[in-house]
Amino acid sequence: MAARKHEGDIRPPGRKRLLSDEQRLNWLILIRSENVGPATFRDLINHFGGSAAALEALPQLSQSGGNRGRIRICSQQNAEDELKKATRAGASLVALGEPDYPAWLALVDMPPPLVYVKGALELLQQPMVAIVGARNGSAIGQKFTRMLAADLGREGFVIASGLARGIDTAAHISSLERGTVAVMAGGINSVYPPENAQLQEDIGKKGVLLSEMPFGYKPRGKDFPRRNRLISGVSLGVIVIEAAFRSGSLITARLAGEQGREVFAVPGNPLDPRAAGTNKLLRDGAGLVTSAEDVISVLAPILGRGHDPRDDKTGGNFETAPDSPIILDVDQSERECVIDALGVTPVDIDEIIRATRLPARQVQIILLELDLAGRLERHGSQLVSLINQREN
Repeated sequence: MAARKHEGDIRPPGRKRLLSDEQRLNWLILIRSENVGPATFRDLINHFGGSAAALEALPQLSQSGGNRGRIRICSQQNAEDELKKATRAGASLVALGEPDYPAWLALVDMPPPLVYVKGALELLQQPMVAIVGARNGSAIGQKFTRMLAADLGREGFVIASGLARGIDTAAHISSLERGTVAVMAGGINSVYPPENAQLQEDIGKKGVLLSEMPFGYKPRGKDFPRRNRLISGVSLGVIVIEAAFRSGSLITARLAGEQGREVFAVPGNPLDPRAAGTNKLLRDGAGLVTSAEDVISVLAPILGRGHDPRDDKTGGNFETAPDSPIILDVDQSERECVIDALGVTPVDIDEIIRATRLPARQVQIILLELDLAGRLERHGSQLVSLINQREN
């Protein structure tokens, strides 16, 4: 293997610093490659000490994991073209661990290693509250949203939402002058919905547009839950205003709870289907919201503890490459042992290490092999399961 250039990774502890242009390009190539998601990216960087070495190892890892084909690795030309287009549009590609990376997003489980941002980037370091709700929000629901967003803005909170119709749109419009962040399901330059084109442009100047998706990417249905995870991730708390039983807003609320964020809901008329989801959240323990004070009274003590996520050592800081030798050659019997310990039911990685009695680093490299071969599913919180059971 060629000599490796030591590179910052995404483990604590360390001091936040900027990636070099070469490292930023390599990070983009790596995250755009086949079967590489945030968790796999993190493990690759942590194991190999840098993206260049990780990219070099991808083909062998994928084949060792059982991939009979050739893993698709993003080309340098495609990555360079994407970066050039984003730069021309005024967007920046920010890496986990850099000063402009959203402060609270860095603390979630498996944060995106790279995000595109455009606008007043200083807003990303201020305390945020997410406001989400029905796309067909009622007139009274949208009025309350505007009042709540304005009141929270006056108290120093930036409002995050998803730029959708209805409640999201009302939240952005009301908070535009004081601070708003639009988290997008598509690329940062993809206009959706079409009627919010001017609002999106305004947010890109006065607020912040944020996306983890490739520049120019058109959103699909499956991308919105992924976006919802970022909406809750950038925020201290999520307020749901009007949501049916089956709605993306309830997904955002569930994700917020999993991320340790505060969940709030505005009560509604029991006869209105748009209140069914919010009333259920209240029944399940969400904070009741009738005014901004209900939110502030819960979040102020959190902020008052003096905790600054930018100083948190779990927030994606940088570190040098590992001191111990990189393991690539794994004994087949060890690989079979790990595969036997896996199943379709998610299991904690630590349990796999205990069950196999193998060194942790060997287990991690075998899991990387399976992941890059498309045979492993990651569920968050260090839980993994086997997608394709090995043939008997």
